[in-house]
Amino acid sequence: MKNPLTDFTTFIAVAKHASFRQAGEELEISSSAVSHSIRLLEQRLKIRLFSRTTRSVSLTEAGQQLYDRLRPAFEDIHLTIDQLNQYRDSPMGTVRINAVRQGARLYLSRAVAGFVARYPDIKVEITTDDRITDIVSGQFDAGVRLNAIVEKDMIAIPIGPSVRFAVVATPGYFERYGKPATPETLMQHECIRFQFPGGRPYYWEFERNSNKIETAVGGNITVDDLDLELDLVLQGVGMGYLLHDQVATYINDGVLVSVLEEWLPARPGFQLYYPSRKYLSYGFRTFIDYIKQHNNHETEIISLSGI
Repeated sequence: MKNPLTDFTTFIAVAKHASFRQAGEELEISSSAVSHSIRLLEQRLKIRLFSRTTRSVSLTEAGQQLYDRLRPAFEDIHLTIDQLNQYRDSPMGTVRINAVRQGARLYLSRAVAGFVARYPDIKVEITTDDRITDIVSGQFDAGVRLNAIVEKDMIAIPIGPSVRFAVVATPGYFERYGKPATPETLMQHECIRFQFPGGRPYYWEFERNSNKIETAVGGNITVDDLDLELDLVLQGVGMGYLLHDQVATYINDGVLVSVLEEWLPARPGFQLYYPSRKYLSYGFRTFIDYIKQHNNHETEIISLSGI
């Protein structure tokens, strides 16, 4: 019995995503085309591969066995095709990155813009998510997070310079409530609090003379987006704890005032991190090399400017 390879490709995609819609998005075909391909495959094999309801798609026992046998073979095919990149004038492929929003906006976007200009045949897919995401189970090539959040078993390289945080509010806010003298006095202020999408609060971190403090600040407003936090701070309703690069222009223009600066030293910045596995796609290895070259170039500029 002969079965078109494309039907098995569709089967693998549906099994991986447990969704006809997401499989169609990956394969760039319609959900109805995916459904039709699976129906024909089941008719040829004379066996049901998926259990379908209006809300879910799952593998049957036979479908699971077929998937477990086919997946390694298809991975070998993709690996073999990917290795042909070394013979191409311009490498091809797709790089998938999961990044926190501010890391993506402030640093990753600039690196990606330069990368795709140099390698126009490599696609880059960026998913922004402030959750602490498992990039392996999410089938991402890499993640972008602050250094302190990156799992210890990951390989990490800087995606940008060191970062500083800033505690800021409008001049009008400080005229009404005064400026905090120490981190401990923040409980007496209205602060815009940030929590991760899963609900875990982010404590404001301070350090001075090796004295480290994590402060659970007071306030009536909690958000899960730093841009929204900035918007609220600009409206004068409270203080925010934000990346200095995010608010530098507002501070320079006098729109916002920065306080407690002596408690906010520079710290390691955002990292591009990925699992320490043997196989990395050629496109992703090309991206890693580009980031390393970009970092070396930035270091040279800083060294020259300090001469």
